[in-house]
Amino acid sequence: MNNATLPQWLERLEQLHPDVMDLGLERVGAVARRLELLPLVPPVITVAGTNGKGSTLAVMEALASQAGYITGLSTSPHFLRFNERIRIAGQDVDDGTIIEAFEAIEAARGEISLTYFEFSTLAALWVFRARCVDMVLLEVGLGGRLDAVNIVDPTIAVITSIDLDHQEWLGATRDLIAREKAGILRAGIDAVIADPAPPSQLLECVSDSGAQGYYIGQSFEVCDGQLRLTTSGGEARTLRMPESGGLLPQNVAAAVQALLLLDLTFDDEQLTQALKGLHLTGRRDIQQWQGREYLLDVAHNPAAIDKLVEYIDITPCKKRTIALFSAMKDKPVRDMLRACEGRFDAWFLADQARNPRAAAAADIAAMLHDEGQGMISVSKNLRQAYRRAQSLMSPGDRLVVFGSFFTVAAILPLLQKDRSKG
Repeated sequence: MNNATLPQWLERLEQLHPDVMDLGLERVGAVARRLELLPLVPPVITVAGTNGKGSTLAVMEALASQAGYITGLSTSPHFLRFNERIRIAGQDVDDGTIIEAFEAIEAARGEISLTYFEFSTLAALWVFRARCVDMVLLEVGLGGRLDAVNIVDPTIAVITSIDLDHQEWLGATRDLIAREKAGILRAGIDAVIADPAPPSQLLECVSDSGAQGYYIGQSFEVCDGQLRLTTSGGEARTLRMPESGGLLPQNVAAAVQALLLLDLTFDDEQLTQALKGLHLTGRRDIQQWQGREYLLDVAHNPAAIDKLVEYIDITPCKKRTIALFSAMKDKPVRDMLRACEGRFDAWFLADQARNPRAAAAADIAAMLHDEGQGMISVSKNLRQAYRRAQSLMSPGDRLVVFGSFFTVAAILPLLQKDRSKG
């Protein structure tokens, strides 16, 4: 694809592999070996889990930067630009660098077919090698054991909360899902477990893998305004827990614990500065415009929505709280709605015509009617739902946009355009 732009490359990647999701390490691993990407030279922290991966990685990126390290961060999915998936020292990589990576992968893969996500993962590893980063931070896309990221042997593994999600791929119970997440573990590495009530199978997997487990509530915790941690030498370390905004304290603690196990040197002030400057797009993302508050959150399963609702309860707005909601039909939508009981004065729902996974707005409306919710608006697309919600809002109201990454990604540019007008 000579002289192709990044959008042209991405369009091609979407058509390259017959299956959008094709879990397994053989194909992507073979291409990584052809490119001589493995093993990675810098220390690697791989993060798996159901919820909290993005915020945990963001804290690690910010704190490592404060400590003087050049980080390479790979995450997914993106909100506005593909470039968000590959970051160096806290900055999205430019189009030209990503295209160079794609060209190298295309030349090396030969007859091997790769999915969009596998191409993205390899591109991130290629960029990290080219930029000689000090530390690599990797987010698992789905599960762990068979996710493309798992071709990399981590120095530290972090497993955040384990909850029911993607059951058709990972299993129907927390124990089964935990086994898939635990696939990132290796013998002899440190494993930071941030789930406060880990499934028994996760405990077994840590033990069977030969990894050294560090569990929240035991090896590290947040207590009385402090982070109580354990160094790689087994010594206790205490740091002041700064104001964390919308971040869950358990995820902050896991991030700091993981970096401490890499023997990074940082102090209270550096941690405070790291969290102070942290803005997580689409994760308890609060924005103001014309006296109205917009809370955007990618919560897309009941456990994540439980946490979102907790946050809404402890940070009430002055007037009405309004929902703009759209979810995928393969999610337990009714359970997601029940988790919101009594929190919203009105619901704005929308179809996503270009997304075959999206649940029909009319179906979600019927579920809300079954739950006794009266104020419901159904729109043909998310833009229309957003404008209708705005027409109802007054200063002091809060609009909560949630239900999926796709929902937040559709609303973000509309809100940014509005705010740019002043």
